[in-house]
Amino acid sequence: MIPARQFTRAGGLGAGVSDQVADDKVLGLLTDGATLVLQALHRTWPPLVHFGSRLSAELGHPVQINCYLTPPQNQGFAPHYDTHDVFVLQVAGRKRWVVHRPVLTDPLPGQDWEQHRAAVAARSAEPPLLDLTLQPGDALYLPRGFVHSAMAQGDTSIHLTVGVHPVTRHDLLKHLLAEAAGEPSLRASLPLGGDLADEGRLADQLRETVQAFVAFADAGRLSQVAGRLADELAESTRPEPIEPMAQLAALAALTPADCFRLRPGLRARLERRPDAVLVKAVDTSISLPLSAESALRYALSGEPVSAATLPGLDAEDALALVRRLLTAAVLVPEPRA
Repeated sequence: MIPARQFTRAGGLGAGVSDQVADDKVLGLLTDGATLVLQALHRTWPPLVHFGSRLSAELGHPVQINCYLTPPQNQGFAPHYDTHDVFVLQVAGRKRWVVHRPVLTDPLPGQDWEQHRAAVAARSAEPPLLDLTLQPGDALYLPRGFVHSAMAQGDTSIHLTVGVHPVTRHDLLKHLLAEAAGEPSLRASLPLGGDLADEGRLADQLRETVQAFVAFADAGRLSQVAGRLADELAESTRPEPIEPMAQLAALAALTPADCFRLRPGLRARLERRPDAVLVKAVDTSISLPLSAESALRYALSGEPVSAATLPGLDAEDALALVRRLLTAAVLVPEPRA
């Protein structure tokens, strides 16, 4: 990795950011063989924002898309593995990929390859599983953990990596364990006296703890774990951008017949409370009366909706609900044909 100071400088008069990318420095580094990484294009470039949000919605797992531009006969990274699945999409030029078996199957985010440098280096010296050159339009799937490296061939290589960051069973356990903090039997102290780490003494305590944890997990914890997972997914994904001026114009001219839809890529969900229903999405939480629940479920279904088609509300309340959801960018104007 190249330190940021080698390719950035202050932006000059009126620029509050002191480390803006310097195009001439980037050119010099590319000339020297460095790989240019355009990070997280699923957040900034409209075609990939749309593609990434739709793919994430279909797969159910968060998606990140980077672009790698590598000069001819150069290699961006030494042999390594990723802790997420990757689809390599070759855009321009040719790139040779060498893939080896994992040294750690299905690694988690905290189990990166640098913790296993020696094993990765040894594995990369073995005969590879795959040794192939991608042409423009080719795709390669790399499950997490598979050791790989790549080198641009005769031309500058440009490829996208579509990283699928999987939700794992370990994640479910993590959320369930967080809920377990509220269970008195699992907050109990271990017995006083003696060496707590003695295996003979610890065996019974571990057995009893596992039994208590299983009993806790079986006692209807699904909704709590689902809520925690939904919050994590909402924070990990990014909905499609809105057009603020279009939202304002729609609010100013709102009529019962105007059509809207759920903002694409927004992982909005309803949470029912005894006296209200909450719409939760990213860092937004909107509290509404229980009488609006059926209308909200319809509004969040993904189908085109208008105030006139919302069930269970009179005309005035339906218009107020649409206005509230538009203001929070939960709904966006339906594109005109």
